Parts: sequence; structure tokens; C-alpha cells
Amino acid sequence: MIVGVPAETYPNENRVALIPAVISALVKLELEVHMQKGAGEKAGYPDADYEKQGAKLVSDRAQIFSSADVLLGVNSLGAILEADSDSMNLLHSGQVIIGLLNPLGSPEYAQKLAAVGVDAFALELLPRIARAQPMDVLSSMASIAGYKSVLLSAEALNKLFPMMITAAGTITPAHVFVVGVGVAGLQAIATAKRLGAVIRAYDVRPAVKEQVESLGAKFVEMELETEESETSGGYAKAMDEDFYRRQREMMTQVVAESDVVITTALIPGKKAPILITEEMVKGMSPGSVIVDLAAEGGGNCELTKSGETIEVHGVKIIGIENLASTIPHHASQMYAKNLTAFLNILVENGELNINMDDDIIKDTLLTYKGEVVNPRVKELLGTPNSKSTDERSNS
Repeated sequence: MIVGVPAETYPNENRVALIPAVISALVKLELEVHMQKGAGEKAGYPDADYEKQGAKLVSDRAQIFSSADVLLGVNSLGAILEADSDSMNLLHSGQVIIGLLNPLGSPEYAQKLAAVGVDAFALELLPRIARAQPMDVLSSMASIAGYKSVLLSAEALNKLFPMMITAAGTITPAHVFVVGVGVAGLQAIATAKRLGAVIRAYDVRPAVKEQVESLGAKFVEMELETEESETSGGYAKAMDEDFYRRQREMMTQVVAESDVVITTALIPGKKAPILITEEMVKGMSPGSVIVDLAAEGGGNCELTKSGETIEVHGVKIIGIENLASTIPHHASQMYAKNLTAFLNILVENGELNINMDDDIIKDTLLTYKGEVVNPRVKELLGTPNSKSTDERSNS
């Protein structure tokens, strides 16, 4: 079975789905790996390294699509899913694609794939269970984003991060406030701590308090009802507007006292909640910085402009997109290892084994045999459950 990796064509995407170091593991699975020439160059992985590990280099993108039984991508699949993309026309029935497909944000693309007859696995849909952790690409990329967000804020801030005792007197440390303590938030806390900042953090899930304090930060507690704030899968749940209003009121003072605010609150398939209002920005000191990691989902700051860095009321607001792609070498390394772990449960004796009894496979499967099969995506599309996934697997 041939696994094909096309070069990424999504704007500003520098990652690659596979790195040379994982090729041997795929060969052991009895897979033949075809890499488009130059696919790994932006991430620092030259063609020669892939070839040494047993991958076949292909110069023609169309040939990758026509020969591959399975297509692997990062955001190149995002480009494929555009209605007018030439790549969409290269897909064929029975082909399998695996990657980041934004199924909850753009569910209509799942219908396009189903119409072509492509079987698609969306890695964003991986269940949050212990066995799926080695495949969790969202956590891997969020960790990189959390790290890089602190570096961006340190560069943009008009102050030093650490306390320094100098001949000219003592420099007081910067105060950093992290809003949203998932993987990205925890990594931001750890990175800011290493740079010497004083850190406070807040999350609607009170259970993360211990994690925050273990990293040397102070957890900001607010008198809000948070029992319904977490899904069974461990993600933060969307709350009503009254909750967010009261949350903003309580956060105002903490934001005003902070030199840097890093926000990470994303709700899958929904617009990011507004946590930082313009009034709160006005209350910050000139030269302060906000890094909004939810920019692609509309932003946690109401002033954020996705993909831009702006200055409003003397405060820099950084709304950078696709932050993991700005560190493509290690982002690709992590992504490739996640993808390889997923292929290890999907491939048996060189063939695909779409086992619907496996929660990882069943939950991640987006389209199958010409239909959108993921229940969450079907609900977003308003599609009735005409036939269950289990019934299809036994037919």
C-alpha cells in the first residue's frame, strides 16, 4: 500500500506530515512511502534524508495523488478541501486522507469529500483517552504555540521579563497573566517562568489549580459557578454570555495589573469567547502586550485582528495564526510521530483495518463509503442518522 505525502500548499504552512526518522517505522508496517520532492525543505528536512530512509521521491504532485492509497498532510489538506482547488480534482474514490481537516469549523468540506468517495480521518476528532495520547496532534501543536506565545510577548514587551539586580538598581520582573490553562496555557506558564516572570493564571476548570501551582504560578480564583465548565473529554465547555460577562468583570483588575496577557480559550466548532474587552485593554499600561492564541477562532480579545499585530490604546495585540508552523522543524517531528502512532493502529499486515470497535478509529473517521459518518459533524450539517457507523462497518 502506497502512502503519499504532498508538499504543503496552505498559506504560510511550513510543516510536513512525515520526517525522515519515521519512514523506517512505516516500512515495517509494509507501507511504501512516496514523498513529493521538496516537501520537507521548509521544515529543515532535505530530500536526500528521506531517500536514505527508504522513501521514494516524486517530482509531480499529481502523481502523488494518483498513486497514493493513503494521503497524509498537515494543512495541505485544508487547501485540497477548497471548492476551487485543483487538488480536489486529483482525489479519487476509495482513497484515504489523514490530517487536520477542521471538521467542526468547516463541516461542509466533509460533504465534498464524501461526494468524491474519499474516506477521511480528521485528527482533531481523536478521543481524549489514555491510549490516544501518543497520537494527540492538537496537544503537540498547542504545546509549541504556548511556548512561542511567550517568546513573541517577550520580544514585543517594552520591559525585561526577569528580575535583575544591577549596578543601576533592581529591575522588577514582568507580570504575565495566562487565561486558559490547557496544554498551550501550561506551556506558556512554564516558559514564562523560565524567563523569570511573575505569573498568574485562570481557567474555568478549577481542577487545573494544582497544575498551575506546580509550575510556580498563582491560580486566580473567581466566585463563579464552574461545575458545568468541562466536557467528559476534558475540554473546556462553552458557557453562556452571562457567565462570560461576570468573568470579564472579575478579570478586569488582574488584566490591568499585567504586563502581558496570553489567552488560549478555544471552543471546538464555535467562535472563541470574548474574555478581554476594549475597556479592559484601556486599563492596561502603555507598552503592555496581549497574545491571542484564539485569533483563528475569532479571538478572545474583542480587538484582535486575525493574522495581524496591531496597537490599540498603547497596547500591542498579537493575533498570529498557525503559530506551530513558525517552529516547523520540531512541530513536524511531533506531528509525524503522532501520525505514525495513528497509522500503527490503522494498518495491519500492510492493509487498512478500519475497525469500528476501536474508539480511536471510530471517533476519528469523518467520511466513509460516500457518507459523512462522524455524529458531531453530522449534527452540525443537520444530516439525519440514516445508517449507523456500526451498520456500515458490518455491511
